[in-house]
Amino acid sequence: MVLTFLAVLVACAATAGIAAGSISVPAEQVWSILLHRVHPAFAEPTWTPVRETIVVDVRLPRVLLAGVVGAGLSVAGMALQALVRNPLADPMLLGVSSGASVGAVLVLVLNLTVFGLFTLPVAAFCGALAALVAVYFLARSGGRMTTVRLVLAGVAMAEVLSALASFLIVTSNDPHKTQSALRWMLGGLAGTTWTTVWFPVGAVLIGTAVLLGVCRPLNLLLAGEEAAAALGLDVHRFRGALFTLVALVIGTIVAVSGQIGFVGLIMPHVVRLLVGADHRRALPAAALLGAAFLISADLAARTLMSPEEIPVGILTALVGGPFFLWLMRRKAAR
Repeated sequence: MVLTFLAVLVACAATAGIAAGSISVPAEQVWSILLHRVHPAFAEPTWTPVRETIVVDVRLPRVLLAGVVGAGLSVAGMALQALVRNPLADPMLLGVSSGASVGAVLVLVLNLTVFGLFTLPVAAFCGALAALVAVYFLARSGGRMTTVRLVLAGVAMAEVLSALASFLIVTSNDPHKTQSALRWMLGGLAGTTWTTVWFPVGAVLIGTAVLLGVCRPLNLLLAGEEAAAALGLDVHRFRGALFTLVALVIGTIVAVSGQIGFVGLIMPHVVRLLVGADHRRALPAAALLGAAFLISADLAARTLMSPEEIPVGILTALVGGPFFLWLMRRKAAR
């Protein structure tokens, strides 16, 4: 019942996200246009070609990307909290987003166009992967990797890379490039096209499918490393493989959306209140809730100060910051 409700919530949020904007489109017309695109016999065209272009080519890819990014961050956050056994863990913990930021800022500041339209996503992805490799080797000592070393290495790497990205922005002589880099670092989905959607869609679907396939080991980790090892789980190898998977998913997401924080922190906690901690139920619920949340946040980001657009990362931080503080105080009280 909860999953059905969350699926309906995603559909409602997506409909509102497609319908709202500078040119409003009625919700029933949105569905008619989409059904007509699926098969012309499903709906009789009574709308103008301009409205169909707005729905299908402008708003639909943006809403789809918002849903995919929200789902990916939520699922990655839930997996990461199980892996490090820390409810305050966030997908940005490993310094991956900061590495992606350095790659993207380099492209924006230096005006690189090596891969055409894909230059910025490729650079951000390479930066995220480089940060992951660096954190992994810094945290690995004596053939083993502990949670404490991983978190410390991730935080240190994130600080260094954030400082490097800020230095590149400050030393840039082009105000337009500086503005573009700053807006990208704050997170946003403006300018989304069908070309940029499919790569994160594939990464999130594959990552979620793999995580659903390892629900039992994730559940074992919730009981503690000793208990998981006693039941036959190679904890260190499993954790290293899952860290790599989560970081690659996050790097792919950040490459197209910029840094959008706190989604992977908030959604897992809300989901556990709804369906419990069993990952077989919690992971699908987290994906649906994260998708609905970020679609709604993106809708608010582009309508609250219309025609100006607020970076969606600012809104998620305004919601997630107080939640994080409340969670920290609650954990300390316990």
